Amino acid sequence: MAMELTAKKDTALAEKLAEVEKMLERYKGQRGALLQVLQEAQKIVGYVPIEVQKMVAEALNVTLSEVYSTVTFYSFFNLKPRGKYQIRICLGTACYVKGADKVLARLEQELGIKVGDTTDDVKFSLDACRCVGACGLAPVVIINDDVYGRMTPDKVPEILKNYE
Repeated sequence: MAMELTAKKDTALAEKLAEVEKMLERYKGQRGALLQVLQEAQKIVGYVPIEVQKMVAEALNVTLSEVYSTVTFYSFFNLKPRGKYQIRICLGTACYVKGADKVLARLEQELGIKVGDTTDDVKFSLDACRCVGACGLAPVVIINDDVYGRMTPDKVPEILKNYE
């Protein structure tokens, strides 16, 4: 069964890489299009793995280190697959004072991952941020576009059930 899942993942990635290759044909040699190309590639694949970085470097005639530097400089690029549901917890002052650290600990416990990681089933990714601009609702957790205010550790399992 595990081999079947790996084969399906490999086939899916191969199809996405072929789509990236097709997209890159439009940008051959256009060094100035690096950011746009990386954004389009991430939209196709879901993240920017080393295979994609190599393809981009070759197509745009830039060094791999330039591509990697760009991907790691900008926070909106991901080097690893991200979950279907992206969870962000605010650790800004208002949220932290009202217990965001305890909510974060419960999220990590329930999901079995740490901040910056993605669950093995690629269902959830967990990230922390400094302020989401909803201090009156502190502490705040955002799952994709859904905002959960006045969070407590006890609410975490109930909310996660909405995404199963």
